[in-house]
Amino acid sequence: MASEGTNPFAMEPAMTARTNDLGQPIGDPVPGWMPRPRPPRSAMVGRTVRLEPLTVADHARSLFEAVSEDDGRMWTYLAVGPFGTDRAGFDKWIAQCEASEDPLFFAVVEQASGRCLGYASYLRIDPAVGVIEVGHITMSPALQRTVMATETMYLMMARVFDELGYRRYEWKCDSLNAPSRTAANRLGFQYEGLFRQATLYKGRNRDTAWFSILDLEWPALKAAFQRWLDPANFDADGRQRESLSDLTGRAHASQPHA
Repeated sequence: MASEGTNPFAMEPAMTARTNDLGQPIGDPVPGWMPRPRPPRSAMVGRTVRLEPLTVADHARSLFEAVSEDDGRMWTYLAVGPFGTDRAGFDKWIAQCEASEDPLFFAVVEQASGRCLGYASYLRIDPAVGVIEVGHITMSPALQRTVMATETMYLMMARVFDELGYRRYEWKCDSLNAPSRTAANRLGFQYEGLFRQATLYKGRNRDTAWFSILDLEWPALKAAFQRWLDPANFDADGRQRESLSDLTGRAHASQPHA
C-alpha cells in the first residue's frame, strides 16, 4: 500500500512516450485497424480433439455421462450445476447453450472415441475493438489434466489470433478458484488484477481475477504450445519432457516488454 502523501500511480510503469498537441500522454496508434469478424460456428480440429458447435442432439448424452463421473466439485465455480441425475435439467441447459450467440459454445470431442467430454465458449465478443474472452470452461474428469484439455485451449487461441485477428484474449475466474488461476498462468495468460465484488452467482459474492494474452505475445506462446503438444515431447509412458509452464514462462520472458 502506498504511504500517506504518495501518489499510488507513480509506481505504474510508463505505458507510452507519445503526447498530443496539449502535451498529454496518449496511446500508440493502431494503423489500419478494422473491426474483426465474429467467431464462426465451424469446427476446430486438432490431433486429439475437435471442437464443434455444442448441440443437444450430438453431444448431450455422452457429455452427461462424462460429467456424471464427477463428485460435484467441477461445478463449484461455475454458474450452473451440479446436475446429479437430472438429465432433463442438463439437456435444458445445453439447449440454452446451443441457441446462444454470445457466449458461443463449442463441444470438446475426443478424436479417438467421438465422445463429448466437455465444452467451452467465446464470450463478451467485441469485434469493433478486437477483444474476446474464453469462459464457461467445463471439463469432465476424463478431460481434466490431459493433452486434450490443453489442445482445446490452444485451438481456441489459434482461432482468435491467427484466423480472426483479435488483439486481446481474456480469462476471468473467481479469485478463490485456485485451479483456474493456475491453469491461466500455465496457458500463458498474464494476471492483470482483481475486480472486487464483480458479480454474484449461486447466491454468493465473486471477486474476479482478470488475465489476458495480447496479439503481440501470441507468436512466442504459439510456438510454446506447438512444442508441448508435439508427440515427441512425451515419453513412452506419456510423461511430458518439458512442462507447458516452463515453455510459456520462457515465451513471456522473451517478449520485449517483459
